[in-house]
Amino acid sequence: MTFQPAILAPVPPIARYLVLGMHADCDPRAALARLRDFAVEASTAIGIGDPLVRAAGGSISRLRAFPGISGQGSVYPSTQGMLWAFLGGTDPGEALIRARALLALIGDGFFVQEEVLAFKYAEGRDLSGYEDGTENPKDERATAVAIVGGAGPGLDGSSFVAVQRWVHDLARLDRLPQDARDNLVGRDRVSNEELADAPASAHVKRAAQESFEPSGFMVRRSMPWGSTTEHGLYFVAYGATLDPFERVLRRMAGLDDGIVDGLSHFTRAVSGGYYWCPPVANGVLDLRALGIG
Repeated sequence: MTFQPAILAPVPPIARYLVLGMHADCDPRAALARLRDFAVEASTAIGIGDPLVRAAGGSISRLRAFPGISGQGSVYPSTQGMLWAFLGGTDPGEALIRARALLALIGDGFFVQEEVLAFKYAEGRDLSGYEDGTENPKDERATAVAIVGGAGPGLDGSSFVAVQRWVHDLARLDRLPQDARDNLVGRDRVSNEELADAPASAHVKRAAQESFEPSGFMVRRSMPWGSTTEHGLYFVAYGATLDPFERVLRRMAGLDDGIVDGLSHFTRAVSGGYYWCPPVANGVLDLRALGIG
């Protein structure tokens, strides 16, 4: 099986993310046939949303639209798009050129719903200063967690991705003493060591992947984004199924036990979408599962 290589590749220095909507008069199957020919480079990932799959008369097992989730004072909205693209690299201009090439290829039946230019900060930290993706599975385990296997031709090698754009209030975070900040996350900001006495609301306790049954492991490839006036984290998590992400998000919202994730003190989600990342064959997308050969 061959998966899109960017799924398991290290986070690049920069990335441009696109979420695309579709005009009502667009021919979805013709657009997907054109998308099939887009070169899937080592730093490119393409995801197809359930609304586009259905518009094209198809169905992908395990794919669904992102559910809007709300808890006690926390809201995780759904802004489900038709297509999602990750275009990574080292040069923002080059990523822009690739984004324009993708848009030109699929045609004017699509429009940009969300566009985010993200970047790597330090050795892989969020703008809050905390390391992101500490408990990511590695090597063969990462492949098993993120990549579909045993589902048959056209599905093996595919993946599912959950994406959210989070907006931080760093000024609010900065007003807290360091120990209070650490307790929101559940880790020491400098050493990245987990705090043994962290409160139940600490993010590491809300999202501890091994504490779910079945486990909530996923491969995260999130990146910071933004300007001085608005900034945050573009959250990206790949899995062979979307269920682990959804279980974690529900617990973060306090729907399991009424305890809301401490991250809500300084950040909020403003977008959310689920996408199917098809396998690749000969460097292009394999869309046989949608009847597009």
